[in-house]
Amino acid sequence: MAILLSRADDELDEAHEINVTPFIDVMLVLLIIFMVAAPLATVDLPVDLPQASVAPQPRPDKPVFLTLKADHSLAVGESAVAEDALGAALDQATTGNKETRIFLRADRRIDYGELMKVMSDLRRDGYLKVALVGLDSGDLK
Repeated sequence: MAILLSRADDELDEAHEINVTPFIDVMLVLLIIFMVAAPLATVDLPVDLPQASVAPQPRPDKPVFLTLKADHSLAVGESAVAEDALGAALDQATTGNKETRIFLRADRRIDYGELMKVMSDLRRDGYLKVALVGLDSGDLK
């Protein structure tokens, strides 16, 4: 009995490479599905939102206005005040009552950093009730 150790010519060789064509086909189909489904997934409801109008709060008899002008100068009421004398000027205007609300007006050309610096000075001096003053929406017309 003899054993044949060689292969026959009619056997097929094994391919050790992955066929990626079906994978690409599946990915393209998924891409098309998501491209079609994505616009349908967004919700676009027409909503007519109301205008926000707040009734003005009653103004105190003698409000204390702190004004930050465009040239970065400060004024308490109508009197110009140096930045280092702000605490003393506010103490005089409020008769030392730290619970008095300070109405802060700033020119629209003032940058945010300068406004925050003034608010920080107010906090340092003990004035924690600060109201920012702006124009009413009716004033803009």
